Amino acid sequence: MISMNRYQRTSGRERHEVVEITHSISGVPIRLTEERWAHIIENKPYMRAYYEKTLAAVENPTWVLRGHTGAMIAILSLPRRQYLNVVYREVSRHDGFIITAFVSRTINRSNTIWPKERR
Repeated sequence: MISMNRYQRTSGRERHEVVEITHSISGVPIRLTEERWAHIIENKPYMRAYYEKTLAAVENPTWVLRGHTGAMIAILSLPRRQYLNVVYREVSRHDGFIITAFVSRTINRSNTIWPKERR
């Protein structure tokens, strides 16, 4: 369930206001901070249109892929053979955060960790 919680979180010297909290498929609360969303839309302005889908991808992905250095990538299928990729990290069973997000035309399903495919 996506919640609209706003609170301050101190990370080193910087303060990051949490804009939204969604939950991963593991039930871990995943934060989207103002700083991360600003970073995403500054580098990829087209992502402004995907704000709600970014949160929904973490909570209800089509697939979850293994990312680099412990990150996970929630994939949401979009029309026209495009995929919304939301990279996030679960720090503990009670905390996680979105790192970045982008749209791609391909994904590497060999790194799929959810759903587990039956062979």
